[in-house]
Amino acid sequence: MDLAELYQLLGTTLRLATPLLFACLAGLFSERAGIFDIGLEGKMLAAAFASAAVGAYAGLPPLADPFPGQLSGWGLGWPAALLAVLAGIGASVLMALLHGFASITLRGNQLISGVAINFLAAGATVLIGVTLFNLGGQTPNLPDVSRFKEITLPLAETLRGIPLVGPFYADVISGQNLLVYVGLATVPLTWWILFRTRFGLRLRAVGENPGAVDTAGINVARQRYAAVILCGVLCGLGGCYLSMATAAAGFGDEMTAGRGFIALAALIFAKWRPWYALSACLLFGLLEAISAKYQSLDIGLFEIPVQFMQALPYILTVVILAGFVGKAIPPKAGGVPYVKER
Repeated sequence: MDLAELYQLLGTTLRLATPLLFACLAGLFSERAGIFDIGLEGKMLAAAFASAAVGAYAGLPPLADPFPGQLSGWGLGWPAALLAVLAGIGASVLMALLHGFASITLRGNQLISGVAINFLAAGATVLIGVTLFNLGGQTPNLPDVSRFKEITLPLAETLRGIPLVGPFYADVISGQNLLVYVGLATVPLTWWILFRTRFGLRLRAVGENPGAVDTAGINVARQRYAAVILCGVLCGLGGCYLSMATAAAGFGDEMTAGRGFIALAALIFAKWRPWYALSACLLFGLLEAISAKYQSLDIGLFEIPVQFMQALPYILTVVILAGFVGKAIPPKAGGVPYVKER
């Protein structure tokens, strides 16, 4: 592998890690507040569908006399992408509030609620998709105004001639879409919110000892709902990335493909810390990039089949969690509904 191929692989890693990073940071907020959430997958799926559906209607031009199978849109132009993102975030937050209502207000089992969110999203997206578009649960490919295109950063071509650093800046850092940069910026923002603000201190305290927080006069339910909403916003961005920032922009049945669960694995691997979460997501993104680039490997004695390469990220996820994480201690009050003492 030469340097150009290595940089291409790293650029792909960054793109593949972005939806994992959004979902991982979403779970970080929720679980730091004591709300375990295995419904990240469902929230991302709902956001991907909502953003793709609204992006298709908002971006496509209006037609005077559409024939069957042809979609007449609203022709909004550049606001279509913004409207689609807001729709994706709104759908994800709605799912998050449903999970919060079941887990916080009704004090239900958080794991069961998360599973229900996943099933609800998987079924509802297909049902609504068939009703709206009659494409087997898919949406039409999004027009350019509803997509996130690659952004060339300043001086990318000028600095390309500098050995090592120039091509890395031009081919890996530059040329990504807006949501990739938003995802990277979310990591230090998450660290600052959790560890340098009063809100973050209270949120972490709610996940460790909600009784002490309640004694101090802080509303535990309100803090947990705030964390759940933040989780919904970040999952929404992750879902929008899948449907609006990939080459085949649009929604497909079960297009999240287990990324919500891999994000949960990355969160455990990162031990609920933002910077470690970035490293974990980049690692899983690299594994997925390798499996996509090398569909099959001939190592001399035998050829590794394509099915094994496709399953490699998931296999290594289990191996890493089983053998390399060590003791990961979750928040003490995680998964336990808080009942105020009389």
